[in-house]
Order: sequence, then structure tokens, then C-alpha cells
Amino acid sequence: MGRGRRGFIENLAALPWPVGLCTGVAGYLAIAHGIPLFFSRNSALGSAFQNTNPFLPLAWAFFGLCVIAAGMSFFDARRKRRLLDTRRGLDSLAALGWRDFERLVGEAYRRRGYAVEETGLGGADGGIDLILHRDGKRTLVQCKQWRRDKVPVNVVREMFGLMAHHQADAVRIAALGGFTADAAHFVEGKPIELIDGETLLEMIRAVQAAGVAPSRNVEPMMDHSVESSSPSCPACKAAMVRRTNRRTGEGFWGCSGFPLCKGTQQA
Repeated sequence: MGRGRRGFIENLAALPWPVGLCTGVAGYLAIAHGIPLFFSRNSALGSAFQNTNPFLPLAWAFFGLCVIAAGMSFFDARRKRRLLDTRRGLDSLAALGWRDFERLVGEAYRRRGYAVEETGLGGADGGIDLILHRDGKRTLVQCKQWRRDKVPVNVVREMFGLMAHHQADAVRIAALGGFTADAAHFVEGKPIELIDGETLLEMIRAVQAAGVAPSRNVEPMMDHSVESSSPSCPACKAAMVRRTNRRTGEGFWGCSGFPLCKGTQQA
């Protein structure tokens, strides 16, 4: 089920904390000084503001709400940074609840230079969890914190339909348990990226190594480092990422486009 509509404080807290403070200052000035100045131009009403300003308590109340929202935004951002920085393996990803898993995925993309909108349209049972914005394009993201089950093709079809309905440019689905063969086959030739647990972990490690998030208008540093230090996929020529064979523990190079491309190369 969706998480419902958010109020003023929640919407403001979803923005960077400096926005909340600036909104509070602007609102305070507008209410405490702008409104009295407007009424003072009327001689009949202007006399009412000579000795007192009845809008001053309202101005302080608005400023206080904005400060609360800014504080919520600041501590939420710090929590998300810590949430990502403390992940060390697939077990640590699987230990998260579905809501923290969404936050983790959003923070990973935020550090890659995307503006991330937490929509509130998804939930534990699916839907659109995140909307990514960069270079004038919108990407819908669904997060599946399924530990044992693979995401079936009907879930991917649903997201493809939502992409058309919302006129988005692409879809990405992050799922710890991976995807069925039918799901991987369905996305061929479509602007849909399937991100399994191993791929997500590689992305998290890359942004952890990159450190501070780049400007949203600049390509993330870690993308260039991966391309320059890793070999090209023998099948599709895309950059490869280092992976580990779960059975043997041996390392190997895997295509960054997995599961669309299953090219591998010995490390």
C-alpha cells in the first residue's frame, strides 16, 4: 500500500536542510514585515499596526516549523550517509528492513550525482519507491528487499507500464535475490536495468571509495575510475566490475551490464 500524502513539514524535510532554513527566513520576513507593510498603505488599516504587529506570532510559528523541518532533513541525511557507509557485504544488506533498503539505494544514487525523490508511492509490497533526476531525465526505481525469492517477470512488466504511464525515461529495479530468467529476457531492448545484490554491493563499494558526493550536474568520479581501471566486456565492450564466485571464492571480472550481458573474464 502507498504511504499516503505528506504534510508541509514532511515535504520540506525531504529537501536539503538549507532549503528549510531559507524558507523559514523568507516566510518570517514576508509575514512579519511584508504583510504589515502592505496594510500600512491603507490609512484606515495602517493605524492598527502603529503600536503592535498581530502577525508577529504567526511569523515566528512559521519560522519554527521550518527550523524543525530543516533539523529533520539534516539528521535524516546524516543517517542515510551512515547507513550506506556501514554496509560491508550482502549479509549487511539483507539485515536491513525494506524502508532502510529504499534509503540505502536512494543514497547510493544520490552520491552518484542524482537528485533523488522519495515518492511515498511504493511500500513493502511494491510500486515506485524512488524517482531519479539528472540531465533532464527521470528514472523510476523500485526496491525489492527479497532475500530468497527472485523477482518474477510480472513485477518488471508492471514497472514498464508505470514508466509509460508517468512518461519516465527509464526504470531500475534493485533486488537482493536477483531476477528470474523470464524477467531478464523481458528487459532486453527496453530502458530497464535490473540490479541484483552483487551489482548493488559493487555500486555501494564504489561510492564508498569515491567519498563525498559530486555535484548533481557532474558525472560521478567513480564511473570514470571504473572505466579506466577495468577491462572491457568481451561481449558488449562495456566496463567490467570485479566480482566473487560464491562457490569457489575466486575473483573474476563481470560485465557491469549484468544481467542483460553475462560476459565474464578471469581476473
